[in-house]
Amino acid sequence: MPFTALSALLALALLALDQWVKRHITLTLPLGETRPLLPGLVELKAVHNYGAAWSSFSGERWLLVIATSCILLVLLTLLVRRVVRHPTGTLACCLIISGGLGNILDRARLGYVVDMFHFQFYESYPVFNVADICIVSGCVLGLVYYQWFYEKYDKKKEKPHGNADAPANGA
Repeated sequence: MPFTALSALLALALLALDQWVKRHITLTLPLGETRPLLPGLVELKAVHNYGAAWSSFSGERWLLVIATSCILLVLLTLLVRRVVRHPTGTLACCLIISGGLGNILDRARLGYVVDMFHFQFYESYPVFNVADICIVSGCVLGLVYYQWFYEKYDKKKEKPHGNADAPANGA
């Protein structure tokens, strides 16, 4: 099975996990309540986020749906047209698409995103969800891919061709 198909299957599985976890939290943990997950490290905290990261653009539901949809369409186009072919870039795009879809589904259906993971050791860090983990992981992986790809490309461009550095008269 080609790596692109495996990446797409992983993205679908993560999207399903994201939606399942959000549903589970909604049914089992009252809004604003907390429950330990990894004591001293991460707790579950039921939160409704009406914005994006750090609640930016709060209340701009449809702007966020449209903006996220545009980004996802660009990434999907890059994959379909095979502009991004390297496994690292493909996986990065699939992770971002998976996370973006998870949060779009919440925004369109509920008007907010269900968040649940909270770092206990860093109080001011925002509560996040599986989709956010996918987006951040995909972006980090994409940066690694970009750095690797363009560094490799730049080194190829710098390589001299033929005997450009050789003395003219063989001396």
